[in-house]
Amino acid sequence: MNSDDLAGPPPAPPGPLEPWPDTVDWQPISRDLIWVELIRLGIVLAVALVVLAVAWAVTGLWLLGVALGVVLLLAAWRTVTIVRAVRAWGYAERENDLLVRHGLLIRRLSIVPYARMQFVDVTAGPLERAFDLATVQLHTAAAASDARVPGLRPAEASRLRDRLTALGEDRAEGL
Repeated sequence: MNSDDLAGPPPAPPGPLEPWPDTVDWQPISRDLIWVELIRLGIVLAVALVVLAVAWAVTGLWLLGVALGVVLLLAAWRTVTIVRAVRAWGYAERENDLLVRHGLLIRRLSIVPYARMQFVDVTAGPLERAFDLATVQLHTAAAASDARVPGLRPAEASRLRDRLTALGEDRAEGL
């Protein structure tokens, strides 16, 4: 028996969404985005609960009480998924492209070549501004290839926007 027999089967090759586990320096987004998303969920949940509670009180239909319970269970489930989903976001700047990954159940890896970028937006809604966050949105000729990186500090969002714009202009000149 040689040492190869003791090692077991060779490791499985990485899947299509994990082609660079060790070679890419993934940058996480701010965990403060969890609070932004939880507040958004809370607002929607409050409206839904008030509507259901009033309808249940007025009509007395037991199905509305069941719906109220279901909404509360879904809200608890969504709270857990928000935390995990924010942790799944990441981006990486490479020499010729930007990688953006996100998703839990359906994982998505977007690769946006710098030369294909048409413009870059930085946005921040009221909740994002309250938590000192911004979102960088990349636009390309193909709408399906647009990518966004939420949950960045404004200074990092500006730096990324400026870098992507400069790299996009440099790469586009060579076309």
